[in-house]
Amino acid sequence: MVRPEDTTKGKGEIAADLLAILCCPETKQEVGLLDQTVVQRLNQKISKRELKTKGGQLVTEQIDGGLLRKDNTVVYPIRDQIPIMLIEEGIPIEKSDLSSM
Repeated sequence: MVRPEDTTKGKGEIAADLLAILCCPETKQEVGLLDQTVVQRLNQKISKRELKTKGGQLVTEQIDGGLLRKDNTVVYPIRDQIPIMLIEEGIPIEKSDLSSM
């Protein structure tokens, strides 16, 4: 098994070649890296127990980053450089969450 040599990425980042092939598992739309200020805003909501997944579960674990669906309505969390690309783990977001973008 070949492992990437680049260990300089932050926990909320993923390799560019991986990002290029990922898409939303529900709609097949492109996804892009979420701005870190939005990640911080979402983590504040997680701390306050204000976010639920598309599957209806309360989000209790902070995210390191996120992949934002092209229509800006769903974020797929990244934890330890691993994108969680499951429909039920997607986090619906509001336009106000993206106001800094």
